[in-house]
Amino acid sequence: MPGERRQPGRIASVGWLMIALLVGAVAAVIGAEWPRLSARFGNEARERRERARRKGQLKLLRTETEEFAASVERDLDQLPTIEETDRKR
Repeated sequence: MPGERRQPGRIASVGWLMIALLVGAVAAVIGAEWPRLSARFGNEARERRERARRKGQLKLLRTETEEFAASVERDLDQLPTIEETDRKR
């Protein structure tokens, strides 16, 4: 209108139909992205982060590998074996 002053970059009136379409589009995007959002921010993701945090605090205990190897060799030497004469029976 000739006597009306407009501000640049501002929408004077938006119809209710346009607002409803915008709300519908936002709802469609949220619905489509829900599985990914749920996996990232949901209950399972929180449990996964807590488990990773607990696992990060664990420390690996190193044992004497030579002692273990000697123990295994002793145990294997003490196991009964099948002799050639026993197999022929």
